[in-house]
Amino acid sequence: MEKVILDGRLVAKNITERLIDRVKDLKSNGVTPCLATILVGDDPSSETYVKMKGNACERIGINSLRIHLPKETQTEDLLKVIEELNQDNSVHGILLQHPVPSHIDERKAFESIDIEKDVDGVTSTGFGQTAFGFGKFPSCTPAAIMEIINFYKLPVKGKHAVVVGRSPILGKPVSALLLNENATVTTCHSYTTNLPEMLMQADIVVAAVGKPNFIKGEWIKKGAVVLDAGYNKGNIGDVDYEGCFEKAGAITPVPGGVGPVTISMLLKHTVDAAESTIKYS
Repeated sequence: MEKVILDGRLVAKNITERLIDRVKDLKSNGVTPCLATILVGDDPSSETYVKMKGNACERIGINSLRIHLPKETQTEDLLKVIEELNQDNSVHGILLQHPVPSHIDERKAFESIDIEKDVDGVTSTGFGQTAFGFGKFPSCTPAAIMEIINFYKLPVKGKHAVVVGRSPILGKPVSALLLNENATVTTCHSYTTNLPEMLMQADIVVAAVGKPNFIKGEWIKKGAVVLDAGYNKGNIGDVDYEGCFEKAGAITPVPGGVGPVTISMLLKHTVDAAESTIKYS
């Protein structure tokens, strides 16, 4: 089998090209999709991410409403902003940029987002719906991973998938999505004692651990599909790319793998949310 580099930019381009026509149709019906992004504080990485997401919206005709709050903002003040956006019919999606300053109750803020506008898939209700197989807006990075798998027609049914990481907006939901596609899923984490042995059994590896070059090539079974959802300083993923490239049958690069598709899924969810206001109004 020829080795496949899973090109996220190609997948993202395919998604956004289809969204352009859908946005045009919405506008012809008097609806312009709108994504509101909330940034609290002045973390430079978060500022960059919010700007990237806003630019991506504008490229396909989605309105981008950017709300930048000072780092001194308290939880209750943030909740008021979110509630105003929940009530604003011109806003179809709400994204609270993670992380927020430590004095803010981030989970409480996430939970206050209306489920119909939770296009980033951060609420516990959204997670529950995803796990049960009927969630409209899965967390965007897990959704991106599944989109890459589908685009390249990689088999999932009956395969052993090992997910390294169990965060509530990445490791846990991607494990649920893979399970819903009939994979046998093992979720590993910081207390897993035999990680290399687990990975050697995996047909599909999802790296979501947040540590640069953590997963080594010698841990990968020959021919495995490796999906690197990590993004660390210096454009480095969670996977030792050179080492894993030698063993993998298919692998995502960093950058240019999961990241571009994640942003495209955020756009898709926003358009989906806007369309629902027409279908059910």
